[in-house]
Amino acid sequence: MAGLVCRKKNATKFEGAILATDELIIPVVCLYEVFKVLLRETSETQALMAVSIMQQGKVIDIDSEIALNAANISSEYNIPMADSMIYAITKKYNATLWTQDVDFKDLIGVKYFEKVV
Repeated sequence: MAGLVCRKKNATKFEGAILATDELIIPVVCLYEVFKVLLRETSETQALMAVSIMQQGKVIDIDSEIALNAANISSEYNIPMADSMIYAITKKYNATLWTQDVDFKDLIGVKYFEKVV
């Protein structure tokens, strides 16, 4: 992943969290989002490589409990569906969410990094 990650300016800030696969949880919606972006910006081969590395962590599916909690989160914080599902999983697993997505900036349990352009 380091070869792919290092192409982005903030990549080194996330590398340690990503490589700690024994502690890494991946909401299934993150596989979708990463694959979609890399497919658009690089190639299908690189997108598949990235998501295969992500899957070394524990992939968390969306179940009814997470979906309902996400709906409450979306309503409370006015954030989009996918983001609210990611945050619901973060809370359920008492995890730290590492992100550059401004929708999460001021939420508890989030390690936010401003995007570097």
